[in-house]
Amino acid sequence: MNVRSKITSKGQTTIPVEVRELLGLKPGDMVTYEVVEKAVQIGKARSALDFAGILHDHKRKPLTIEEMKAWPDAALERLDRASDDRH
Repeated sequence: MNVRSKITSKGQTTIPVEVRELLGLKPGDMVTYEVVEKAVQIGKARSALDFAGILHDHKRKPLTIEEMKAWPDAALERLDRASDDRH
């Protein structure tokens, strides 16, 4: 794809519709610019919300409050055992 847009006197430009559609850009989205050698790559900036749920495992049952409270002690015990195994 080879498209053009004009720079205004204020240094602004309109991202051509073909590029907006390709990147899935909507009004209010942020873009990133990466300089590679003597060219610039434009991309859709990702927000924290784009990663929401990415690590969620639907098959895993939620922990109870008691399990959450016990977790730090259990983790320390596992670390101690691992340290003992190495020595």
